Amino acid sequence: SARADTPFVREREWQAAQSVTLWADPSRSMGFSGDKTRAPKSDRARLLALALGILLLKGGERVGLSGQQPRPGRSQIIALARGLTDSPDDYGSPDITGLAAHGRAVFLSDFLGPLDDLETALAAASDRGVRGVLCQVLDPAEEDFPFSGRTIFESMSGSLTHETQSAAALRDRYLARLAER
Repeated sequence: SARADTPFVREREWQAAQSVTLWADPSRSMGFSGDKTRAPKSDRARLLALALGILLLKGGERVGLSGQQPRPGRSQIIALARGLTDSPDDYGSPDITGLAAHGRAVFLSDFLGPLDDLETALAAASDRGVRGVLCQVLDPAEEDFPFSGRTIFESMSGSLTHETQSAAALRDRYLARLAER
């Protein structure tokens, strides 16, 4: 409008809700805890996913779990809490069927399993224009590798085992491979 002699500019920012997909790895590997008094990795990943989901929903964004369509509103909080459950699989990979094109994604996992499925999911998400974050959740025992002497390492399902007479000798190689991931 130009009804006054003083010029002015009115700025209007286009605001559109973002679609955010959350994935907290539900696999058995996330059930690991190096100390009985410490919560397993799955509890920490679920808590982070739920807290992030609540903050995003309060900010007016659409949020959903992997494999679901992101939705707005406070009622979605209950759906998020119900959807964060365990899986019988040793290692998990994100279900990208619900990812909105040009949306956002947050994947929380230990990322210690085979990387092929994860790389496939990330490539498909990238093809849809999805941007996001990978958040690795590890137990302090997995980060420090405090093992020594004869040790039997076993997967959470018991399907994989490795016995060594000198676990301390594996420490440097383990930490190097962890850093590669």
